[in-house]
Amino acid sequence: MRTTRGAQRVRTTPRAGRAVVGGLATAALLLTAACGQETDAGSEPTETAAAELPAEEGPATLRFVWWGNEERAAMTNTAVDAFEAANPDITVETESVDFNSYFDRLATAVAAGDQADLITLGGAYPREYGDRGVLLDLSTVSDELDLSTLDEGALSNGFFSDTQYGVPTGVNTFGLIVNPAVFEAAGVELPDDETWDWDEFMEIATEISANAPEGTYGVEDPTAPDALDLYANQHTGVGLYSEDGGVAIEPGTVEEWFDMTTQLMESGASPEASISSELAGQPSPEQTLLGRGLAGMKFGWSNLLTAYSTAAGQDMVMLLPPGESNHEGPGMWLQASQLFTISADSEFPRSTAKLIDFLVNSTESADILGANRGIPANPEVREHLRPGLTPVQQTEYDFIERVSEHVDGDFVIGPTGSTDSVAILQRLNDQVLFGQLEPAAAGEQFVTELTAAVS
Repeated sequence: MRTTRGAQRVRTTPRAGRAVVGGLATAALLLTAACGQETDAGSEPTETAAAELPAEEGPATLRFVWWGNEERAAMTNTAVDAFEAANPDITVETESVDFNSYFDRLATAVAAGDQADLITLGGAYPREYGDRGVLLDLSTVSDELDLSTLDEGALSNGFFSDTQYGVPTGVNTFGLIVNPAVFEAAGVELPDDETWDWDEFMEIATEISANAPEGTYGVEDPTAPDALDLYANQHTGVGLYSEDGGVAIEPGTVEEWFDMTTQLMESGASPEASISSELAGQPSPEQTLLGRGLAGMKFGWSNLLTAYSTAAGQDMVMLLPPGESNHEGPGMWLQASQLFTISADSEFPRSTAKLIDFLVNSTESADILGANRGIPANPEVREHLRPGLTPVQQTEYDFIERVSEHVDGDFVIGPTGSTDSVAILQRLNDQVLFGQLEPAAAGEQFVTELTAAVS
């Protein structure tokens, strides 16, 4: 039996941007026009580029690393077993790492020249590592990796500096994950998410906490870069970053956010500071209040819907965030859930490309992985999976179709350094919740520190 090194948890990385698509039939057609420039992402590579790498001789042993919970690890290892059975000359060593330590460990490995052959990335990390020469130009392995099968819009999420560095594992979106059983137990009806606003959201969360059993809350503390980005886009029309790679969010917007989350805590709608601080590291779904049946709502990614439902033993649903239909502009976006990349120093880049091709293009792999890493970016694979979807997975598919009607055509890629936003915001959020820092001061400090991080 295959073993996987490391602890597990699941979460996608901070948002890379926003995009527009036209429905479920094109649910993974995102980010193409949204970048504000035309690219050749997904175009046929030249024969010269594909011939730059030497042929590989003899058996190959690859390392494949990702972040995820035990369910993802089991699925991925089963898919890798199937790949190895079809490619007996290739051995794959797998590693699943806790998200909280994943990127720190990756940075350490890169510094030591010991990174895996197949590296899972997301958010701004592909740009950071691609521009530093850490990642392989995928046009050099076009014979082994067929990118023409994937939606070009999804591919653009891994296209930086005129180079295709990443392959999308699938598509997902950020929204509000809801446990209807908690609502029902508290005697609270689900909101009309086409019309509700942030005030109604706060009222509903407070009502749930007031009527639910002790220790059950209306909502987990929502503070995270993704949620703040959404909130800022709704209220001002711009998110965290500007198109030129700077910081776009204003201190006043961050102050408003912290005012709201402080009110949530003080009303009992969200947990006290000590609990929220403990949970701020984005633990596995099984460790969250939502996953333990102790919260009615939590902001999160659509590809985690099944994981949260499994953890709680209750089918979850997804709602549009409050204010999505009645503010300056939509806050939501669609993006590639994760990206598979190849180390530029890989001894076996062609074999690694074969593994990626199997994971994203094979229906055999799709039967194992399903939508765990997002709705597949390969249209044929999506349609292959549709008849066998569970009710929760169908909910995810349907939700992405709804979201496609709300997102706009704006897309801003997080600049190098933007990944620091997680640690910066988490630290400031702790200080605000514990009463050590006023929301206004926290807003100023967040913008100052984030600006320094991306400069």
